[in-house]
Amino acid sequence: MRSALADMLKAYDCRTADDYRHALNEIVQEIALLGLYRGGFFTHAAFYGGTALRVFYGLDRFSEDLDFSLTKSDKKFDLSSFTQAVQDELGAYGLDMTVQEKMKQNDSPVKSAFIKGGTQIHIVKIASVQPPVTGINPREQLRIKLEVDTQPPSGATFEMKYQLRPVPYSVRIYSPSSLFAGKIHALLCRSWKTRVKGRDFYDYIWFLSQSIPVNVRHLAERMKQTGHLPADAVLSEKDLKSRLHKRFASVDFAQAKKDVLPFIKNSEAVKLWSADFFSTITDDKLKIEKSKKNA
Repeated sequence: MRSALADMLKAYDCRTADDYRHALNEIVQEIALLGLYRGGFFTHAAFYGGTALRVFYGLDRFSEDLDFSLTKSDKKFDLSSFTQAVQDELGAYGLDMTVQEKMKQNDSPVKSAFIKGGTQIHIVKIASVQPPVTGINPREQLRIKLEVDTQPPSGATFEMKYQLRPVPYSVRIYSPSSLFAGKIHALLCRSWKTRVKGRDFYDYIWFLSQSIPVNVRHLAERMKQTGHLPADAVLSEKDLKSRLHKRFASVDFAQAKKDVLPFIKNSEAVKLWSADFFSTITDDKLKIEKSKKNA
């Protein structure tokens, strides 16, 4: 099993402590996906978010968490029945990590679990380097959050994708247009008070650069669920662009750049960021997915 991890590590050019941290994080994420697949998780749920974009669509930034949504609402969904499958899979590859569900006091539809393990000891295992690893505290902990939305909004579409490392497996994933809907919802509606999540803006540019249209029906359902759109409203392309322009005008882009820089390798990618930049590329590049319901 260790040779499989070594093969996965070959995809990375690790030179710094952060390089090794990111490589370990991403390898653990992919083995966790394999564990979920073996446990039958993807008969109930689909993968979405930044890590889904990185693993299956080549988004060129580091991402921390694993985000999933059930394909149908299920208030009784039991995440704990799958956490053991993830822990067992990690253990089979020699990774001594715990996977524990976080019990919430409120009645949240989002179920959460955390994958945890020592950073340095696992880098030593995977990379066959000698401890200590320069720049990494021996007590440092790898921590990956796994979240599942048990009451998802309607309108999303899905597809099956395949991964070949460490062994072939399949994952149900949101379609690109539905992933884009989720990203625009986060960009417009994420409640981070004074913080700006620059990663949302970075991903938004990526979607536009790939000429991916947005599933506006799913976006509207997401906005209705969070109270950002009236229940009987229809979200038009004009209305969407107007909302985006208003959002861009309110953003502190210096703060947005600061947020995203630790997650990307090329700082030039954010050089042009401004309200005018985002508004202009939105007018020029944003397209609505055509369908029988919104054609």
